[in-house]
Amino acid sequence: MANMRIAITGASGFVGRELTKRAAAAGHAVVPLSRGETSIASYEDATSLAKAFEGSDVVVHLAARAHESGTDADFECNVRAARAVSQAARDAGVRRLVLLSSIGVNGNFTRSHPFTEADVPAPIQPYSRSKLRAEEVVKASEVEHVIVRPPLVYGANAPGNFARLVYLMARGWPLPLASIRNERSLVGVHNLCDFIVQCATHPSAANELFLVADSEDLSTPDVARCIARGLRKPVRLWPAPPALIVALAAIVGRKREAQGLCKSLQVDASKARRLLGWSPQVNAREGLEQAARDWKFAR
Repeated sequence: MANMRIAITGASGFVGRELTKRAAAAGHAVVPLSRGETSIASYEDATSLAKAFEGSDVVVHLAARAHESGTDADFECNVRAARAVSQAARDAGVRRLVLLSSIGVNGNFTRSHPFTEADVPAPIQPYSRSKLRAEEVVKASEVEHVIVRPPLVYGANAPGNFARLVYLMARGWPLPLASIRNERSLVGVHNLCDFIVQCATHPSAANELFLVADSEDLSTPDVARCIARGLRKPVRLWPAPPALIVALAAIVGRKREAQGLCKSLQVDASKARRLLGWSPQVNAREGLEQAARDWKFAR
């Protein structure tokens, strides 16, 4: 694998920081781009983006509005950014554009079988719908592309629902999770970034869509137990009907988060193994424990 020059949007974010380290460790020259920290005033400005991309072989587009509530109009910025990044990559002569999308494009949960790349998209949330539209923009561009849809990404000081679960367990709160019998695919940030580097450089990744996940699916109680071991805290789980958890959460406007805890969401990542020869370096249980162990709590 020849060394490349890789530009990364959103390089100061949770995934971006790890990807910058991983790509550099693999011998690639990295151009980290973050709004407000470089010449990039806006990810919707194709002209300044093209200047920043000059000389790069690959652009990895991570930057997006996420982990927030809002309407479709609020998340349209993700589509506009994808359009500007695609145009800038073309104008700068970039060979390949890698877009980090979301498994939410497939849907919010699975029933009888895991999600695959062949599924008809069924995004439910405004964020996921914006990601689908961003994918369509990238696919319609003149630049070779790769699209990656991960499920929940965990790691030390990850944002979103994973952070909320870690904080609750760190404070010793008893949680009503013991009766949940689901299966969730997750991906550790180290595994995800290793895979993104593969997508940026592997010839067989050209113009492909990939779902990515760790090698083992876990139930929500299993995830909680792994976090507890990493935090060196006792596991305090008590039984409650999952339907009741979702119903009560809906009253306080947290139905989606409760469904994420109670329902299954499985990902078939066999295409990545088959086409690219990729496999996760860290298994889910070890990765979750390490993430909790490395968590930096505010003092």
